Amino acid sequence: MIAARQSSDRLIERLPPVRGRLAEDAPLAPVTWFRVGGAAEILFRPADAEDLAAFLAAKPSNVPVTVIGVASNLLVRDGGVKGIVIRLGRGFVEIRSEGSELEAGAGALDLNVALTAQQDGIAGLEFMSGIPGTVGGGLRMNAGAYGRELKDVLLSAVALDGKGARHALAPAALGLGYRHCGLPEDWIFIAARFAGEAGDPAAIGRRMAEIQAAREAAQPIRARTGGSTFANPPGEKAWELIDRAGCRGLRIGGAAVSEKHANFLINTGSATAADLESLGEEVRRRVHETTGILLRWEIRRIGEPQGGAP
Repeated sequence: MIAARQSSDRLIERLPPVRGRLAEDAPLAPVTWFRVGGAAEILFRPADAEDLAAFLAAKPSNVPVTVIGVASNLLVRDGGVKGIVIRLGRGFVEIRSEGSELEAGAGALDLNVALTAQQDGIAGLEFMSGIPGTVGGGLRMNAGAYGRELKDVLLSAVALDGKGARHALAPAALGLGYRHCGLPEDWIFIAARFAGEAGDPAAIGRRMAEIQAAREAAQPIRARTGGSTFANPPGEKAWELIDRAGCRGLRIGGAAVSEKHANFLINTGSATAADLESLGEEVRRRVHETTGILLRWEIRRIGEPQGGAP
């Protein structure tokens, strides 16, 4: 926290009025799955897409913006995040079906998209029940699970650019690849449309139950974790490389490599963000030393270390 700031130096006083909520020095650890990290200088929860667009158009151009979802695949560093952190809330969670297609706000949980599709007899989106995040976050990294990715079912997306202008986008415009989206970093997804096919709700429900059972059997989903830590290199599985390097169960401070699934880091209860990031880097070092392969972080890391620059 920056102490004794003059009133005129406070970022919140230089921001435009909003219909949503602005909070100063807002703790982020409670909203992340790891339960670690510092505060946001400003946390903005827009009321809806119009509120967000107006804010982006009017805010000072030199103030950095970071967007987060439910922070399931996110590590916030201990020094917090400068500028504005935007978290999409209830104004972005609506899900509507039309025939075999489904439209969802960027703040909607992927699980809720799958549940709505099941309820409305839309097959093909069951895999989204295995993605622990939101539609917006999923699009930003082309999330996937159980053999499918969002790009496989995406019909269109809507995003706001850094100035708040609205863009309707075809899938080809997003540059989606394996855990990658080519859209500029300052663009914010606000909605997406997905394609399914007519199906039997009972059969869809059985497939989703299979996915849930597989997740519970193979992943530490009840621990303080951030999901898959590293992307799979071409032709390889990250967890196998981590195992080969002898890293299963490895610990630094309160952070540990999961015994259940080696591509998951866990906060055992006392970890700092620095512990978790240091452990991840040590795993990368050992895997590279053992196999010659340098793992790429899948977990998104934001903010600054405690007392230093990123």
